[in-house]
Amino acid sequence: MVELEARLDANMVGKTEQTAGPAPAAQTAEAALKRKRSQRPFPASSFEEPLTFAKAIFQIGSGQPVKRLTLFHQLGKSPESGGSRQLIINAGRYGLTKGGVQADNIELTTEGLKAVDEQVTAREQARTRAALAIQGIEPFEKLYQKFVGNKLPAHAVLIDAAKDVGIDPEHAPEAIDTFVVNLRFTGLLKTLSGAERIVSLDMLLDELPTAPIKISPDTQPARQSTSIITAETALFEQTCFYIAPIGDEGSEARRHSDLFLGTLIEPALEAFKLKVIRADAIDKPGIITRQIIDYIMRSRLVIADLSFHNPNVFYELALRHAIKLPIVQVIRSSDRMPFDVNQMRTVQIDTTDIYSFAPKIESYRAEIANQVRRSLEADHIVDTPISTYFPNLIVTL
Repeated sequence: MVELEARLDANMVGKTEQTAGPAPAAQTAEAALKRKRSQRPFPASSFEEPLTFAKAIFQIGSGQPVKRLTLFHQLGKSPESGGSRQLIINAGRYGLTKGGVQADNIELTTEGLKAVDEQVTAREQARTRAALAIQGIEPFEKLYQKFVGNKLPAHAVLIDAAKDVGIDPEHAPEAIDTFVVNLRFTGLLKTLSGAERIVSLDMLLDELPTAPIKISPDTQPARQSTSIITAETALFEQTCFYIAPIGDEGSEARRHSDLFLGTLIEPALEAFKLKVIRADAIDKPGIITRQIIDYIMRSRLVIADLSFHNPNVFYELALRHAIKLPIVQVIRSSDRMPFDVNQMRTVQIDTTDIYSFAPKIESYRAEIANQVRRSLEADHIVDTPISTYFPNLIVTL
């Protein structure tokens, strides 16, 4: 009898709702809540960052479980920070580790151990990393199966495919950037016949030796870029300041900077609605150094190109490190990373020749976009050499 009354009550409620319908304000609130609850069906970072975290666990604990507090103390990070919690979550989602953000211990899974142990054969380690980074993430596996054996499609085509496999349009660009970066890192994206192609796992494994070794991942004229921007009208919240070795007109440094700006940086930032400004686009009379520092200290994002080891670039980079605001670093792969900044993730770009650079433009762009997206997240903690040693340092303008 009680069950019958409950059913009748439910039916009456349903009819009342159908008759009256939700108020417009309620509909708006409900839609906003639904958007807010939309979850990524993939980890919130590329595979490389949690893999580095897993390596640290392996080194600190020699393959055994490590106390969470001890682990982050050894890493020089706060165990309760947003960045530390996200590391644990992402490593878990990739299947590298066991133990949540409140767990006493963090330990490597069986597959996580294979992914970081240098005594594992190159072939087995590559198989494991591909399984975790691509095959173990359902939408990535579907995308991989759709395109394996083919040339890497255009970005717009990949985004459409992401939507087709069930990824919310809101998350599709991020999913594709992460997918492409993971393909490249695991070796499933290779340059063949002058183009980047998604290769089969068998093809990847056939190229690898059976001995245990450590695996590491591995047009042209840029358009003249930015229009002149005055300091008075610059909207810093909508600005990415590009720190780069500019050089004189026609110099190698200037041509390099123009190439990176037009081919990689600006396209990578289009989805974020950020205007890229370089020092030579500032047109306000006065002390140029003051204006540059203004952009460094106030812009929502800074991208620093460390190529050529330009001293001005490193001076400006240090200022941004001190204020702990979002920053992304890039460098030519032919330039050695200086010790003081090599702790921060840096996108390395092979500019040996056009045949090395051109086929990888799309994956370089995706890697930069992926780093930008992470750095702009509301809970992202900017870890720099300065913040590591002086975590309580606060710089106010």
